[in-house]
Amino acid sequence: MDYLWTPWRYQYVTTSGENKQCIFCAAVADAAHDRERLVVYRATHNLVMLNRYPYTSGHLMVVPHAHVATLQDLTDETLVELIRLARLTEKHLRAAYRPDGLNLGWNIGRSAGAGIANHLHMHALPRWVGDTNFMTAIGETRVLPEALEVTWERMRAAFTGTVVE
Repeated sequence: MDYLWTPWRYQYVTTSGENKQCIFCAAVADAAHDRERLVVYRATHNLVMLNRYPYTSGHLMVVPHAHVATLQDLTDETLVELIRLARLTEKHLRAAYRPDGLNLGWNIGRSAGAGIANHLHMHALPRWVGDTNFMTAIGETRVLPEALEVTWERMRAAFTGTVVE
């Protein structure tokens, strides 16, 4: 029998989301610890960060600084910058990972699949033909070929010198 060890998920599966500071608000407020918070880029109204529990290597999120739950709650400036960051994120993911495609989207509300429902965030995932297999579909297990630290370095380098236009 083979074993797939994922000790980094232990904290996630054994703690509830109640009484915890919003991870996105913590990242917004703590620019001095971007590596630990997995932030790869900061803009005026949004930031780009890695998902700590990714579906694929390169799984990024574009996160407004404002703690709001819906798109309608964002200011126009924040929304425009968020979409521009989504475009840059697509560009950098395509260059770094050469995926066959990408998933870009929001899960708005817990019933829609939002793990953090009160702070809107957009997911950006590189995808490859055949990247869904029995481990993901039946075993509910992700097999990631790249460590988060390596992904952070790649994406931080990709965003270095980026200007949101």
